[in-house]
Amino acid sequence: MDTIRILVVEDDIFISQDIVEMLEQMDYSISGVAYDGDTALTQLQENTPDFVLLDINLGAGKDGIDIAEVIRTQYQLPFIFLTSYASKSVLDRAKQVRPSGYVVKPFDERDLYPAIEIALYNHSQRWQPDSWHQTHINRVLKTDFTQKEVEILQDMFEGKTNRQLSEKHFISLNTVKTHVLRIYEKLDVHSRSEAMAALRKRLR
Repeated sequence: MDTIRILVVEDDIFISQDIVEMLEQMDYSISGVAYDGDTALTQLQENTPDFVLLDINLGAGKDGIDIAEVIRTQYQLPFIFLTSYASKSVLDRAKQVRPSGYVVKPFDERDLYPAIEIALYNHSQRWQPDSWHQTHINRVLKTDFTQKEVEILQDMFEGKTNRQLSEKHFISLNTVKTHVLRIYEKLDVHSRSEAMAALRKRLR
């Protein structure tokens, strides 16, 4: 609930397990693993993540590009395509859904981590409030964020993990979690994705 939650959509069980291990090593949490398009859509609806890693080729049924279109239009979440090979026609389709990145298999943490971090940051920069000043935020949101909570909120908006927040603000992980939970309570939300959606709606 208090870390960046990633949905992994990958039809190869062994690759998906490797991805999950990599993500956990990078201080992300896993909202779910989907091996086909229909399961991915269910996960998006019932357990909405903050980010999606999306294999293009998912076997029979909906492919990753079909799922990406739903992510883009209904959820406005950042997502990265994963693939070992794609023809020009597939790449042309992929570009139309505006992915936040594209990682070619095989890959390791050195490939995946920067791709995710850049995607999260770029997604946050597509929309910014007029000001992150404490007075402005509290007036518009009609709440009582402390200065530190506003700083944490801004960094969450830019996609920083709990560990990154801890290092930047020189506070413990438990203190970060306490700040995040208080932010959730004040926004009346239960996850990062809900918090970011609430900000976009109420600060635009």
